[in-house]
Amino acid sequence: MINVLFAALPERWDSYAPALRKAFDDAGLQVDLQQNFAPDLVDYIVYAPNSTLQDFTPYTRCKAVLNLWAGVEAIVGNQTLTQPLARMVDFGLTQGMVEWVTGHVLRHHLDIDYNLERQAGVWDKHLPPLSRDRPVTVLGIGELGGACAQAIAGLGFPVTGWSRTQKEIDGITCLSGEAGLKQALSTAQILVLLLPLTAGTENVINAESLALMPKGAYIINPGRGPLIDDAALLAALDSGQIARATLDVFRVEPLPAEDPYWSHPKVTVTPHIAAETRPGTAAEIIADNIQRAEAGEPLRFLVDRGAGY
Repeated sequence: MINVLFAALPERWDSYAPALRKAFDDAGLQVDLQQNFAPDLVDYIVYAPNSTLQDFTPYTRCKAVLNLWAGVEAIVGNQTLTQPLARMVDFGLTQGMVEWVTGHVLRHHLDIDYNLERQAGVWDKHLPPLSRDRPVTVLGIGELGGACAQAIAGLGFPVTGWSRTQKEIDGITCLSGEAGLKQALSTAQILVLLLPLTAGTENVINAESLALMPKGAYIINPGRGPLIDDAALLAALDSGQIARATLDVFRVEPLPAEDPYWSHPKVTVTPHIAAETRPGTAAEIIADNIQRAEAGEPLRFLVDRGAGY
């Protein structure tokens, strides 16, 4: 019997427990899934970083910690976590992100807000360019960013992707490094932020980087709130350097009611809904990783502790 500890907020149990048990059964795994185990009996931990479990020292038998979230910045620096850590990459999360990002890219490309704000009976014709004439840049072209970049390119947009290390993705101009970042920003009429949050990416969108972008560009952030210097973005919106911003993630969540983003006429706030882990598809990934570990095979989606993701 394989003992699996579910370490997430209690309200997640009712939705995840049936999905996990089904996935374990489908994979032929004999699993005892519980919310409470003596630490020295635990083989695997299904984990959410906002769990009360923060000290992994007693889990001496644990073979791996399987994160329920795509982001691991809240746990990767935990010095007690010596077990292998796998992040969540699943179809439901990726598909949700692709749909949200594509929808908002098209919204800004077609300038839908322009028409929504002009419904007073004036025939004000405003023709957007074709997609081929609207360069899009995606900062962060990992699993999520790469899928979004390819979906956007599939609609005819010229897409540039930037990552810390050089990558190759069919149909995408892939750049890396400091010079590559400046080049990627310089053409970004629409910028999508999907970088992981690390010491090197915090405030990557600041006064200097915003000034590199074409005047009147759009920013879409479904990645991490601290990627943006908020004061710099608000100033760029006020000056017209940035036309509009759609923000799904923030430094403080829920976003406080008094935050200036709520009332800014050029900002759309969405409440961290761009991509959510779905229990059914996430459970399949977790079951697959446990099956791999039990067979002595390498885990999928292992986190690079040095890189932070």
